[in-house]
Amino acid sequence: MEMLTRRGVLVEEMGQIWLAEPDADGEEARTLRTLQAAAVTHRIAFGPRAGQKVLTLRGAMPREDWAQQPLCADIDGFSLHAAERVEAHDRKRLEQLCRYITRPTLSDQRVQLNAAGQVELKLKTPWRDGTTHLVISPLEFMQRLAALVPRPRLHLIRFHGVMAPNAKLRPLVVPQGPEMRDQATEAAVAAECELEPVQAMPHRISWARLLKRVFDIDLDTRPNCGGGELKIIATILERPVIEKILTHRGLDPQPPPRGRAREVVQD
Repeated sequence: MEMLTRRGVLVEEMGQIWLAEPDADGEEARTLRTLQAAAVTHRIAFGPRAGQKVLTLRGAMPREDWAQQPLCADIDGFSLHAAERVEAHDRKRLEQLCRYITRPTLSDQRVQLNAAGQVELKLKTPWRDGTTHLVISPLEFMQRLAALVPRPRLHLIRFHGVMAPNAKLRPLVVPQGPEMRDQATEAAVAAECELEPVQAMPHRISWARLLKRVFDIDLDTRPNCGGGELKIIATILERPVIEKILTHRGLDPQPPPRGRAREVVQD
C-alpha cells in the first residue's frame, strides 16, 4: 500500500486510501471508473439498487484452506499464488500458462436466465465463503460487462525481460524470418551469453493453425467429406462468377448495404 501510494496509484486522505484519478483521463475513463469501482466491491453502480450488494447464492461449505497452501498468500486484500512453476524449455506448459492468463473473463456456458428474468452467473470455483452463484438483473449484468472495458489509450499487454522491445536477446526467443536469423546470432555473440542453440521456428503461424489453437476449429479437414484434407484449388475474384455461384446456392449475391458514418457533432 505504501509503495502504490508513493507511485501515485493510490491517494491517502483523512486516514482513508482511494484510487488516484488522473486529470488526463477523459469523460469515458471517469464513467468506466465508476463501474469498475462498483464491480470490485461487488456492488451495483446505477439504477434503483445502486450501492447495494450483489445477491449471492451459497451452495458449498465455507473453506479456509487456500491461504495455507505452500507459496500462496492472501493478506489485506492482496493475493499471491506462486505454486505453479514452468521450466524454461517446457513450451507446452508455457503455452498453457499463457492461455490461462489471457482467457476470457466470462464463459457463456455458466450464464443463464432464471424464471424471474434475472441473470444467474455460476462461478467456476466456489468462493471461500461458499458462494457458487451471482444473481443480478440484466441491467446490472450489462454494468458488469461494461466494467471490463479497458480505459482509453491503456496498454493491455506489457513485455519485460527478454521480451521487451529493446532487449538484446529478444530475437532469440521471438520467431524470426530467414533474413533475421543471422542478426539474432550476432546479437547473441554481442551479449556474451552462453545459450543453447535455438531451434528454427516458423516466422508466422498460419491463420488455420491459429483458429485450431484458439477456437478448436480445424479448417484443414472436412468431416462431411470423409475427413479428407482441405486444399485451396482456386481463388475467384470476378464479380459475375461470384454472383452466379451464390445465386446457384440460393444466397443473395448482393453485399449488405453499408450504414452511414456517424456525423461529428460540433459544439
